Amino acid sequence: QVQLVESGGGLVQPGGSLRLSCLASTKIFSLYRMGWYRQAPGKQRELVASITSGGSTNYVDSVKGRFTISRDNGENTVYLQMNSLKPEDTAVYYCNAYVGSGPLYGMNYWGKGTLVTVSS
Repeated sequence: QVQLVESGGGLVQPGGSLRLSCLASTKIFSLYRMGWYRQAPGKQRELVASITSGGSTNYVDSVKGRFTISRDNGENTVYLQMNSLKPEDTAVYYCNAYVGSGPLYGMNYWGKGTLVTVSS
C-alpha cells in the first residue's frame, strides 16, 4: 500500500496564500502522476491540479494563474502553492497518486484530506 499524508491546510483571509504538502510512503514515487483534488460542502470532488512524473502540469480553469503544483522526488513530496485565495477555494483538499501507464497501470491512492478555509 501507498500512504499519502497531507498537511498545510488552515484558515486564511481572501487574497492570502497557503502551501499544501503531501508526503508519500512509496518507494516508486517518481512513477506516479500526482494530483490535488478538492471537495467543497455539497459539491462533487474535482481535480484541481496534476503533475506527471516528467513534470508536466494541468490545472482546472478556476485556479490557473493562482495555484502551482510541484514535486520533489527526492523527498517523495508533492506541493500545492495557493496564492490569491478566494472564499470559493474553501474545501477539503485531497492528495492523489496514480499510475497511468506501464506494468503498474491503474494503481490509485488517496490521502485523507486537509481543510482549507478562506474567509475574512
